[in-house]
This record gives sequence, structure tokens and C-alpha cells, in this order.
Amino acid sequence: MKVKLILTIALLGFLTTSFGQQNSTWEKWNWLIGEWVGEGSGEPGQGGGKFSFKLDLDQNILVRKSHSEYPAKDGKPKVIHDDLMIVYLDYTGVPSKAIYFDNENHTINYTITYDEKSIVLTSEKIQNVPIFRLTYTLLDNKMVNTKFEMSQDGEKFMTYIEGKSNKKK
Repeated sequence: MKVKLILTIALLGFLTTSFGQQNSTWEKWNWLIGEWVGEGSGEPGQGGGKFSFKLDLDQNILVRKSHSEYPAKDGKPKVIHDDLMIVYLDYTGVPSKAIYFDNENHTINYTITYDEKSIVLTSEKIQNVPIFRLTYTLLDNKMVNTKFEMSQDGEKFMTYIEGKSNKKK
């Protein structure tokens, strides 16, 4: 009877610890998990899009899927951009890495840092390749600003695209 009691207490302790760690693992991402729709002006040349962040594989990864469209303008055809990014845990169990793929054949490896209201993904430095920085900033509980920047030296970044999105779900 003592052995069963000890095993039951040990199992409960393990389960409590495991589930507690899982929930806290993605704590800094909680505000970003869900479905988002970009604000658009509807003007020619202005694009629109949506993205989502969802936990997957028993909450071991966070998957972002994004879709945006830019209408034809000045003789240039309509552009459709789709991408997939997977945020994953490093060897210590912290979500500090991500890998990005898109329909334009780009692959970007990111490291992740956190501010109070921002999540910043910065690409690794590779010789003769620009450095990319993707920043999500919480504006309020239903709105986020997304900024994608590029740099040649890793210090002076130029904004490539920036926009606000509203939380749908």
C-alpha cells in the first residue's frame, strides 16, 4: 500500500511539473497565439493579409502561417505571398529559435529575443546575405504591429514592410 501511495504522489508531482512547464514555455507568446487579419486601405498597391500562430505537436512547437496579396500595379502582376514559420525550443526548453519558409524559396533561421511588449526575431549572420529582423509589438489586447526589416551590417535596419493586424480569434 505504501508503494502505491508513493508512486501515485510521484506521478502526480511529475504531471503537475510537466503541465506547469508546458504552459509557461509559451507564456511570452500567449498574446500572439490566434488568428490575425491585417488592416488594409484598399488603395491600389496596398496589400492585405492574414496570419495565425497555433501550438502544435503537443505544444512543442508554435506554427505561424501567413498569406498576403498585393494587387497588380504599374504593369506588374498581382503578388501572392505565403509563408510558414516554426518556432521551436532550444536545448534548454526555451522558445528561442525559429525557421521560416516561403513560396519565393526563402529560408531564414532566426534567434528570438523578448521585450516587455515585443517579440523580436533576428536572422543569423551569413556572409554576403542581408540580416533580417521581424518584430511583433503588442499595441493592445486585440491589435499587433508587425515590422519586417533588413540590414547589411546588423546595426542599421531599413523597414521593408510594416502593418497593423487585428485579432480575429
